[in-house]
Amino acid sequence: MSTTRTPRRRIAGVAAAALAVAAAAAVTATIADRTADAAEPAACDGALFDDFAYDNAADPDLAARGWTVRTNAGGPGVPGAAWPASNLSFPTTDGAKSLQLRAATDGTGAGTSHAELFHQQKFYEGTYAARVKFADTPVSGTDGDHLVETFFTITPLDAPLDPDYGEIDFEYLPNGGWGETGPIFYQTTWETYQAEPWIADNTHTAQRQSFAGWHDLVFTVSGGHVKYYVDGALVADHSGKYYPETPMSINFNLWFIDTAAHAGGTSVYHQQVDYVMHTAGEVLSPAQVNARVAGYRADGVDHTDTVGTGGGECPTDPPTTDDPTDPPTGADCADAPDWAFGSVYTAGNTVVHERSANGDPSGPKSGDSEHLWRANWWTLGSEPGWTPQWTDLGPC
Repeated sequence: MSTTRTPRRRIAGVAAAALAVAAAAAVTATIADRTADAAEPAACDGALFDDFAYDNAADPDLAARGWTVRTNAGGPGVPGAAWPASNLSFPTTDGAKSLQLRAATDGTGAGTSHAELFHQQKFYEGTYAARVKFADTPVSGTDGDHLVETFFTITPLDAPLDPDYGEIDFEYLPNGGWGETGPIFYQTTWETYQAEPWIADNTHTAQRQSFAGWHDLVFTVSGGHVKYYVDGALVADHSGKYYPETPMSINFNLWFIDTAAHAGGTSVYHQQVDYVMHTAGEVLSPAQVNARVAGYRADGVDHTDTVGTGGGECPTDPPTTDDPTDPPTGADCADAPDWAFGSVYTAGNTVVHERSANGDPSGPKSGDSEHLWRANWWTLGSEPGWTPQWTDLGPC
């Protein structure tokens, strides 16, 4: 986000649970729950896959597999809010077992509760993926609260402006917040921060539209770039000093920024997660992620974790392609107009455009040359190359 944001103290929850995480480390290294009769898989450097097939927040397999259910007080969010284990559950959602996070508020700190689940601090370069269901409205109560729905990685902050701090965020605000008035989806990569007085050193990209429903979220950490994908489309590419330096934990949380927009009564919100996956040191395209997940499920695997053990197993080889971040080549741009910020485009329209360097169409160009882009649906003011409304058809 920006340096004017309300201070976020999410890291307090991670740091407070560090002892629990460390205790689980020795157990997690032995976990690799593959079926005995599965086909012989290819070798991987290390992988985490979890289909969230747990009974409840007290299921002993959670801790045995490196997960921590947060219960300690503290930020981020509404001061005085609780983080009860009961706000995590594992229902069947749309036909599949899922992690469900619950957050509720009556407009007071004492009447507000958040949810968080996080893994060990051992994940660094490679591919991160999750299928997440965002909600624009509460399951009960009045709408309009400033809510944050997330999938992210993070490193504890050892000191103010710690240069080894790292954080990579998908954060969806269905009702705005942090100065925004409507739905906004942030991808934010952090160098560091200071809580008091608040100093934020980060870079971000955002899409101002609804993302209610299921979405495939992928980010890759490799070669000095953090690249974010939503439903297969590249939406952000952050690099330079924002590239992480240290291993991070994988996290999901659901929390309220404040209670300023609460309209009365008690409002309850849900976020669901179908699966989470990480491949250490391996850059996968979104299509390859889908193939890998399908392979785990075809093999009957609902959990495996070999990250940090020096080796691991994959269910099947993903499709062999060129660099998944490279666009196709040979596009015919002769008949397509230049993209215009103020023009409306509908599904199938094509335009020519060289994407900007930082997601700001009025800013410097990326240097990627002009590409041909096809609109996936109705769009206005969404820049090709930075938003999922566009498919890259290749350089001109």
